[in-house]
Amino acid sequence: MAMRITAVDIFCGAGGLTAGLEAAGVDVRAGFDLDARCAWPYERNTRATFVREDVERCDAEEVRRWLRGGDVRLLAGCAPCQPFSTYGRTRRKADDRWKLLKSFARLVREVRPELLTMENVPGLERQPVFKEFTATLEDLNYEVAHAIVECTDFGVPQRRRRLVLLASRVGPVQMPAPSVRREATVREAIGHLPPLAAGEVHPEDRLHAAAGMSTLNLERIRASKPGGSWRDWPEHLVAPCHRRRSGCTYVSVYGRMSWDEPSPTITTQCYGFGNGRFGHPEQDRAISLREAALLQSFPEWWQFFPRGERVNFKACGTAIGNAVPPKLGEAIGRQLIKAAKEAVHAA
Repeated sequence: MAMRITAVDIFCGAGGLTAGLEAAGVDVRAGFDLDARCAWPYERNTRATFVREDVERCDAEEVRRWLRGGDVRLLAGCAPCQPFSTYGRTRRKADDRWKLLKSFARLVREVRPELLTMENVPGLERQPVFKEFTATLEDLNYEVAHAIVECTDFGVPQRRRRLVLLASRVGPVQMPAPSVRREATVREAIGHLPPLAAGEVHPEDRLHAAAGMSTLNLERIRASKPGGSWRDWPEHLVAPCHRRRSGCTYVSVYGRMSWDEPSPTITTQCYGFGNGRFGHPEQDRAISLREAALLQSFPEWWQFFPRGERVNFKACGTAIGNAVPPKLGEAIGRQLIKAAKEAVHAA
């Protein structure tokens, strides 16, 4: 009989990690998140149920109920990494900055799933709270493996480095090995989509929507080269902040992507030309929301808002940019399934 792994996705967002785990063969039962805007895309695109819940107040017994029925239980999560955007710039206590990760650790202690995975920003690995987290797992008799991985190694057409942790109480676990021989490119991911003008929404796919641009930024993108930056522009187009010495090092903004390379890291503001190297390789606009989702490795049929609803760039950009790339989630899921099966065979 096939092994059945049931899972709950904590901090599930719009479902990137759940999608990957499902593709690997994991039975994800529920996704927990406080953001109600994620409910529609999560339940529209995955087989799991969205539970609007503050993880700090989440009852372990509720999580256990969702995990019932499997041979092995998996708790998965990606605690939001906002602490890094404010680290050293606020007066909040460290406990406040890391409370979501600590809430995740609490659920692990109380639920004691056989398998565990966590994905986060690379900087977390250097923080004392991460060492505390791994020590907690080891005290609970988990075998733990973690590393910073490059998402292009798993077929994601985007350069994105992430910290991935896997843990098992049923036997040894190892990090997934790269699954592709060459990097997927921007052209392969989005080159087939119909052209758009800045500010246009495609009538047959409302997620294929490009944000509007000012006259100045239209001039700037027309002067931009694939893989380049504002340094390629005529002097009159360069922003005053970049002329100052303090701005000279910010070259990863106001640029076009290159067709035959992976994209830069997709962020929550990837729909804005000035927010990174998010210009389309040849069309005079920033990438569309659909293009951003494809570069995150979401399938092309994935929807982020109901038909007829107005395109909300900020909400969709946040959902897309914060997601775990599904192809990375699939690699994680396959590795955890492998660890569970090897443990059963060794028993």
